[in-house]
Amino acid sequence: MQKSTASWRSLFWPWWSPADPQDVRAARQAVAHLKPAVLITGGASGIGLALARRFLEAGHNTVIVGRDAAKLDAAVRGLTLSKGTTVTAIVCDVSLPDALEVINARLVEAGLYLDVLVSNAGTGLAGSFLSHSRADLSRLIGINVETVTRLMHAVLPDMLARQRGGVLNIASLGADVPGPNQAAYYASKAYVASLTEAVASEYSGQGVRISVLLPGPVDTAFHEDMGAGRSLYRWVLPSMTADRVARSAFRGFMFGNRVIVPGISNIFFYLALRILPHTLTVPLVYWLLRRPEN
Repeated sequence: MQKSTASWRSLFWPWWSPADPQDVRAARQAVAHLKPAVLITGGASGIGLALARRFLEAGHNTVIVGRDAAKLDAAVRGLTLSKGTTVTAIVCDVSLPDALEVINARLVEAGLYLDVLVSNAGTGLAGSFLSHSRADLSRLIGINVETVTRLMHAVLPDMLARQRGGVLNIASLGADVPGPNQAAYYASKAYVASLTEAVASEYSGQGVRISVLLPGPVDTAFHEDMGAGRSLYRWVLPSMTADRVARSAFRGFMFGNRVIVPGISNIFFYLALRILPHTLTVPLVYWLLRRPEN
């Protein structure tokens, strides 16, 4: 009878939490000896580093994770701490199956627990679909899709038990349209956006923020690293600095927005991609993403 009553309430009041207050207190007490931390994968550069700076400015203990120890050390040295905050670097390949166990062990050593997860680590591929090797495609899917899914699935139970914390997944404005000449990358970001919105709806009203960031072009080395530095969109579309994107992302996440689109022009593009049919948008995106050698 109690279970049916809870189901009935959650049907008409989706913001009503089914958690037992005693269970919530017990879950919070289990980490009372630790400090909450924001953990950012791919936090050594670009949007990840800018988000680390923004969370630190707001007084959050912050942990950046990456595979390159030298880059992480340089990033830590460049971050300014506000009073009472700490910044920690963890060298770890988040695509490995045991990554979260390694990260949690390091967090406990530092007197921290994972309160907010920012899944920023990602990779891209530019060029026609058949120009990519199977290994490159598997790596992209592993990092952009499997890792994001696995991490969110692993951290949400504890967050929901405590009824606090959150997940911010970094996708792309390209999530709303197929991307010829970056087909696998655009498809992976469409998955991240869809997954995040769906999970956010499933656990709405339970004290955990779940958001996805959809940035347009950003002035980082990401485009060059994926081989798109000379693509037409880099010259035609307006781009934003990583810092501006991070500030918009932080603000939207704190407000509890499920979908965060930074920049006025990007909001216009986002709405247009939602309204216009693919028969119009896909050829346009093909033109924007093509490289001179194509």
